[in-house]
Amino acid sequence: MVARKNKTGLGLWLERSAASVTRWTGSTSAFSLACGIIVVWVLTGPIFKFNNTWQLVINTGTTIVTFLMVFLIQRTQNKDSLALHLKLNEIVAALEGASNRLIDVESLTEDELNILHTHYARLAQMSMRDAKLTMSHSVEEAEERHKRKVRQK
Repeated sequence: MVARKNKTGLGLWLERSAASVTRWTGSTSAFSLACGIIVVWVLTGPIFKFNNTWQLVINTGTTIVTFLMVFLIQRTQNKDSLALHLKLNEIVAALEGASNRLIDVESLTEDELNILHTHYARLAQMSMRDAKLTMSHSVEEAEERHKRKVRQK
């Protein structure tokens, strides 16, 4: 069981609120409400003679909602991304033969990620030459096996 840091006050309230709002905004009810607001706005157009204030109401409302949702969605994605990275790190750490180079790979620089990408692209190319795609799990091991095969011929 993971020890949890007990949050109190504003932090806990924001976290719970963000989770609730995120769940609700992705629901059928939220979409229906948004459609209903648009219908009401369109129907009130003739009453306000489609004037600038009538247009400004919907523009201001959508701008405010969009502004807040950007931050809410980013917060949720950050949390989900961190949880996913932790789960993948656990899998990499637990699998025998898996490269520990990939644990916490998300903290590497873009240049370091490109180096790893090249490393694994080489592994994929070498695996395609083998009879079985699942024969190797590291570039070094694949290179050694390839050298042995060449010497045997």
